[in-house]
Amino acid sequence: MKIILTVCAFLVSVLSLEAQHVYDAIDFGAKGNGVDDDATSIQAAIDRCSQEGGGTVLLRGQHVFVCGPLQLKSHVNLHLESTAVLKANPDERIYHLSAFGKNEGEGMMWIFANHAENISITGKGTIHGNGIAFMGAELDDSYELKPVTTFDPRPHVLTLTDVKNLTIRDVTIKEGAYWTVHLIGCDGAVIDGINLLNNLKIRNGDGIDLDHSKNVRIANCYITSGDDCICLKNRREFEQYGSCRDITVTNCVMTSRSCAIKIGSENMDSIYNVMFDNCIITASNRGLGIQNRDEGTVTDVTFSNIQMDCRLWSDVWWGKAEPIYVTSYPRANGNHKDANWRFPKGQIEGRCGEVARIRFNNITATSENGCFIGGDTQDKVHHIYINNVYLTMRKTTPYEGGVYDKRPCKGEGFVTGKVHGIYVDTASDILVDGLYVDWGQGTFPKRGFAHWEKYCQRFVIKNEIDGL
Repeated sequence: MKIILTVCAFLVSVLSLEAQHVYDAIDFGAKGNGVDDDATSIQAAIDRCSQEGGGTVLLRGQHVFVCGPLQLKSHVNLHLESTAVLKANPDERIYHLSAFGKNEGEGMMWIFANHAENISITGKGTIHGNGIAFMGAELDDSYELKPVTTFDPRPHVLTLTDVKNLTIRDVTIKEGAYWTVHLIGCDGAVIDGINLLNNLKIRNGDGIDLDHSKNVRIANCYITSGDDCICLKNRREFEQYGSCRDITVTNCVMTSRSCAIKIGSENMDSIYNVMFDNCIITASNRGLGIQNRDEGTVTDVTFSNIQMDCRLWSDVWWGKAEPIYVTSYPRANGNHKDANWRFPKGQIEGRCGEVARIRFNNITATSENGCFIGGDTQDKVHHIYINNVYLTMRKTTPYEGGVYDKRPCKGEGFVTGKVHGIYVDTASDILVDGLYVDWGQGTFPKRGFAHWEKYCQRFVIKNEIDGL
């Protein structure tokens, strides 16, 4: 009986493999020589695969497939074999499909999908955004951005809109020129085991942006980004897709010149039911940030079991080494992009929504600065719970400390003063149960206190140690 069952299982496995249709891009004319543009051939393979009911579009190893814009379609698994590279064509003239609809001032699309289902991107190969090719001169702390007005040709790497049942697994994605993985209105996505390696000097180089998306699981990823590593938001261009909710992020390692994990700043809807757990953050300008700058709300978010070290970078990057940052301020009136797209139609000023029921459990951080919590009124930021937070204050850079970054907001963008373990400025119902601050052996510049608060209603603190 065991022999019969074994034979049957083997036959089922063989038949299953035979049933999987593989569409080799080279069979469709792709050269993979690192010079010729293979977009037409790869697109033909994708189209055929989708039309015939689905399967795998294969990019073979030992090949570099240079290509312009590609559209992924339903029931297609784009599989990159180990040593296969899919690389963005550096010719700016071929990118003319906006990543933000009618808003053409914030980049174009390279690899994209619209209103599709059952899409996968898998394999041990590399998707290379060719980011430096779209930059200006290299500066000390960043790359100069080329001057643009209302049209920016820089390509986003992956822009996936209204995709149901999406999987991105095991691939390496690197050197994005703008945002890297952007999920818009997606439902049911898994991002697992990827290496997302953006150049730390490229501005606007977000790692993963979840925009009006729900039921998303991110796990086991390594992310380096000049801008935010993982960001949740609700941009106004895609308001038809509703809230961003039911998100889990686990077992990830991140480095950012801005904020490693951020919620906001674009948020015209609601963000809720979110869990970040068991992550490590290194050398980031800000660790865990909620940056609400629009009328949307952020509620029921938990950060737990996170180890991080933060440090100061220049003002090119948002953040002032705050390990924990929870804020809600009205957005500043800005440049042409802000005036046209950040505010409700016909308005040039905005308002900010509430941030509430945010929990921080078992957080350990080494940083040049303390945590910051604040809003424009006491009812905007409330019911913030901080449990077992261990802060080690260490000065590691020559940048001046004692500054908290409120940008982008109306009025003054920075708060200056002393460095406190937790600084609360205009909020309510803050409960701290277990705060431990180590100031080191020497004199910490602009040293303040373990906690400091003003204009805060109901601030309760238990089990505080100021100076271990």
